[in-house]
Amino acid sequence: MPRKKKNKETSVPSILEKFEEEGELTVDVYQTSAEIVVQTAVAGVKPEDLDIAITDDSVTIQGKRQREEAIHHDDFFLQECFWGPFSRKVVLPHRVDSNAAQAIMKNNGVLTIRLPKVTRSRSRQVKAQEEA
Repeated sequence: MPRKKKNKETSVPSILEKFEEEGELTVDVYQTSAEIVVQTAVAGVKPEDLDIAITDDSVTIQGKRQREEAIHHDDFFLQECFWGPFSRKVVLPHRVDSNAAQAIMKNNGVLTIRLPKVTRSRSRQVKAQEEA
């Protein structure tokens, strides 16, 4: 006779309890004739607290916005600003030269990433060599 399995009640933390909530940056992405430009507002974040990863076809921006003072949750009347870790990955509409990319953060908290476009017509001449 098969034994009945006992139902064990387990406490499994929800995903939100297990991992810290992460915010997503809002971005503007536009092009000029020579480059793709990504802009985002990162006010309150120091440049050294940003991690910007660039490949030939994407940009990922990660960081953490830290509150300078501790404020008890019950003391808020309205809380719309996001504090904590954030990230955003943008798939680019055009291939870029990731080695020539520049990221500049202005005092007003606007991060601008300039990514030179790679021209698709790049080709190089290769000479055939005789095998010895």
